[in-house]
Amino acid sequence: MHIPDGILPAQVCAAGYAITGLTTWYSLRQINRKPDPTAEIPKASLLTAAFFVASSIYIPVPPASVHLILNGLLGVVLGYFAFPAILIGLFFQALVIGHGGLTTLGVNAAMMGIPALLAYHIFQLRHVLGKPLPEPARTGLFAFLGGAVGLGLAALIFLALIIFNIPAELNAEAERAAVLALSVGHVPLAIVEGVFTAMLVLFLQRVKPELLEG
Repeated sequence: MHIPDGILPAQVCAAGYAITGLTTWYSLRQINRKPDPTAEIPKASLLTAAFFVASSIYIPVPPASVHLILNGLLGVVLGYFAFPAILIGLFFQALVIGHGGLTTLGVNAAMMGIPALLAYHIFQLRHVLGKPLPEPARTGLFAFLGGAVGLGLAALIFLALIIFNIPAELNAEAERAAVLALSVGHVPLAIVEGVFTAMLVLFLQRVKPELLEG
């Protein structure tokens, strides 16, 4: 679900960099409001590495194959650290393993990072909407929603960007069918990532609850 170089027009790539720059600034501003902004850097570094490695694990979902993203997981566990972590991970993915591109780095970061921030806020809703549920049910439920929604929203943004920016020299109908099939393939992956996020969060809550953002 990485958009490579040469697919999107220059103005879309420029807009992606503008949105990513603004969101990075906002995320860093929120991080600097913490009593000790550097305390969570080791945790963010570890999950940035996990985000980087996840792209090399392919899961066959006929008629295509998909790979783990973990942007929802990063949002749930890292909070506002998630956006710069995803940006750094995408940069090295483009350089080292050729996923995505440098011209589309801003678009890819916004596509995956903004849903990660939304996943963080969904997870925080457990303190309000999850009150009727017992622990750990509410934590597991909202962690699942954060993980699934993070990936699902990123897939929808990917679908919209590609469909509305198909190059004129390509067969539009064939490209739409291929992109739609790829997007549908991310539905079971969203469930997998939601379950994985819930399992990890419940484990952290049991052994190291201070690692959970908020």
